[in-house]
Order: sequence, then C-alpha cells, then structure tokens
Amino acid sequence: MNDYDALVIPGGVMNPDKMRTNNDCVEFAQQFLEVGKTVAAICHGPQLLIETGLIVGRNVTSSPSIRTDLENAGVLWEDKEVIVDNGLVTSRSPKDLPAFNKKIIEEISQGQHSSIAYSPTPAH
Repeated sequence: MNDYDALVIPGGVMNPDKMRTNNDCVEFAQQFLEVGKTVAAICHGPQLLIETGLIVGRNVTSSPSIRTDLENAGVLWEDKEVIVDNGLVTSRSPKDLPAFNKKIIEEISQGQHSSIAYSPTPAH
C-alpha cells in the first residue's frame, strides 16, 4: 500500500462482489481509507467499501441499484455524477467517467487527506 498514491475500485456487478468477499481486497481498501489516501469507486465499486466498516457518515454516490445497501451501511447517498468526501471519490456509471477521472486527479494532486476514524457501526 505504501507504493501507491490512490486506489481505484472498478465497477460492474461482478468485480466488487468478488472483491468484497476477498479479505485481502477488503484489508487493502481499508488501509487506504485509514491513512487518508485517495480512494475512488464507480458504479458498484462502493460495495467493497461497505466491507471495510469505514464509510459510515461519508457522502457517496453509486449505481442506484446499490443505494439501499450503502444507506444501510450508514452513508449519505446522493444521485450525482461525482461526489468527493475527504479523498473518497465516487461516481454512478461509465457516463460519469469524465467527471470521475477529473476528480481522481485533483484528489491525488492534493496528496494524503486527513485520516478520519469512522464508527464501524451504521448510525440509525
């Protein structure tokens, strides 16, 4: 993880579904979130982030089909082409790629963000 400036989590239905059941993938994403490095996830990609327990209270977007999953994990979900929350960049779909890519570059250029300890339990 020290060799990387950012983590980009791919979308699609199967990619995040397989990654979220792989402890190595979950731990890798968790490390990026813990130290405040840029993490970007598009489409269904935020499903992996649910498993880290570190996105409670974060502002995100995603494919609308996983909105309920994300809200149940304690995030604040909005239907926007891209949302940035302290180094966490999320987008809905491939049609949002221009805005998504632009924000990833901006966040990486800002360097490491403040690491924020989020509660692993969703707030209700």
